[in-house]
Amino acid sequence: MLTILLMAGTAAASSCGEAGKQPAGQPATFVSPDTLNKMVLIPGGTFAMGADDNTGSPDEYPKHNVKLDSFYIDEHEVTNAEFAVFVAQTGYVTTAEKPISKEELMKSLPPGAPEPDSSMLAPGALVFTPPDHAVPLNDVSQWWSFVAGADWQHPEGPGSDIKGRENHPVTQVSWDDAEAFAKWAGKRLPTEAEWEFAARGGLTGQLYPWGNEALTSGKPKANTWNGNFPYKNTNTDGFTGTAPIKSYSPNGYGLYDMSGNVWEWVGDLYNANYYGKEGQLAVNPKGPAEAFDPEEPGMVKHTIRGGSYMCSDEYCRGYRVSARMKTTPESGLANLGFRCARSVK
Repeated sequence: MLTILLMAGTAAASSCGEAGKQPAGQPATFVSPDTLNKMVLIPGGTFAMGADDNTGSPDEYPKHNVKLDSFYIDEHEVTNAEFAVFVAQTGYVTTAEKPISKEELMKSLPPGAPEPDSSMLAPGALVFTPPDHAVPLNDVSQWWSFVAGADWQHPEGPGSDIKGRENHPVTQVSWDDAEAFAKWAGKRLPTEAEWEFAARGGLTGQLYPWGNEALTSGKPKANTWNGNFPYKNTNTDGFTGTAPIKSYSPNGYGLYDMSGNVWEWVGDLYNANYYGKEGQLAVNPKGPAEAFDPEEPGMVKHTIRGGSYMCSDEYCRGYRVSARMKTTPESGLANLGFRCARSVK
């Protein structure tokens, strides 16, 4: 299962060095987090959260009303360059850069599962390794592989780097990593409700950040999968993997890549039944008190939003504003990043 593979490739905790501490050989000049990513003020209001038609997944229903106070959210996803500043100034080590203990991994596996091979305990993360032919779309192991040495600086493994991709969204970061960056920057991760409200860009009842026009109609609107997933990408939108920030038009709030490019961590735990418990009006919801995924009931997961360069109409359609996905907080993925939010004080 994907989660088990994720746990095999990542450690169960992350650590942050003393704020301001400089790793050997790093410049001592401090860069303020406020200079990194422009934040956009999203005016508070009430909106209908959830699927706008009958194509949503079961966890996108029922559609329910949510009232939010005004908040700030990053204009774009956190980039490799921005994350590098954070690492240089704190000495932070990401989850994927640390080995996992056998005991921690065994906790994530079903009862009676055999002990993992020592190779599964090495630092690393999951990398997209597409096949050259059609495969069943219900078997993620056909296109995800654990690669030892894969991390945010080496997204595809030891032979890769982020040179020339400084302006791309950072990937291979866990929920813990994203939380640590946000705290350093004086921000936080957005709630799931804030994320969806912001993604809608002021539109009501529309499927995408740009409206209802099909993704494949007109000019490219987002970095998604074009062609036949996962073995053939026609690159109609101009990119095979991640794209530089601001490569496509922003939504009505001036936010970029709220659809496609990389999935984004939010602060909420994931619970498949959460929407049904919200009642008539949810006010500034922070997410469920307990996580629950019926596919893996024993796993604690967080919600991710927005879809990625791997989403397509024939696969996950994760680029819809109401689409929800989930994964364990230790997960590092080649198509998963984040952006930050901040409350209005």
